[in-house]
Amino acid sequence: MKAVLTIAGSDSGGGAGIQADLKTFEAIGVFGTSAITCVTAQNPNEVTAVESISVDLVVKQITTVAKAFNLSAVKTGMLFSADIISAVADCLSTLGVKNVVVDPVMIATSGSNLLQDDAVGALKRDLLPLAGVITPNIPEAEVLLQRKISSLDEAREAAKDLYDIFSTNVLLKGGHLEMSDSNNVVDLLFCESKLYEYVLPIVEVDENHGTGCTLAAALASYIALGYDLPVAAEKAKEFVAKALSLAIRIGKHQPLNWSNKVFK
Repeated sequence: MKAVLTIAGSDSGGGAGIQADLKTFEAIGVFGTSAITCVTAQNPNEVTAVESISVDLVVKQITTVAKAFNLSAVKTGMLFSADIISAVADCLSTLGVKNVVVDPVMIATSGSNLLQDDAVGALKRDLLPLAGVITPNIPEAEVLLQRKISSLDEAREAAKDLYDIFSTNVLLKGGHLEMSDSNNVVDLLFCESKLYEYVLPIVEVDENHGTGCTLAAALASYIALGYDLPVAAEKAKEFVAKALSLAIRIGKHQPLNWSNKVFK
């Protein structure tokens, strides 16, 4: 079994972050390990508190896991501060970790800020160039590029520009993009100077909390299993769509369904 590491924040509501990543790893069939960067008090509607883990402890988690497991892929999510981002980047570089999937988490679905303002520079300078692929959504791509993205053509240009600027492959998530064809969602992969488009029907659900985390975790899982990036991206997108379509009502919410019984 392949081992995969997630470096991200804890979601006390269980729908995103470390919890979603580990559920995704389990469903796909890789062994999940984790390094927690922040503890949050949250549910699908709100984030009421965030406390970061010390930089030393974040690094210690990563190095201790790497000492025991041959990591086939690493996925990063909520890193919160410039200090944590720089330390994680330095640690991964020193360890020579391959197949790094960076989800540049900035804002929660609920609208809460998950990345400090001064951390964007560290993300762009230190971590994104280490990635094998980055997985921004439209708002995150707008922050990274400092411009609006309002159409599919502009999204295609953005994917290529991100690829050129950071010298890494880009899976640009299109869920926030308003298009005339409102029945489909289009994700764009710019990989090795080629553009791939993944089109699937929109899954009508009450909420989509955790879809970004799940997509990046699924992508890391399929890369760890040996799929090349275009195929891994397609399978990851299909995984999220199925998890959404099988979402189940729990209390006031309808989280994704990561049950490994569903995917086997």
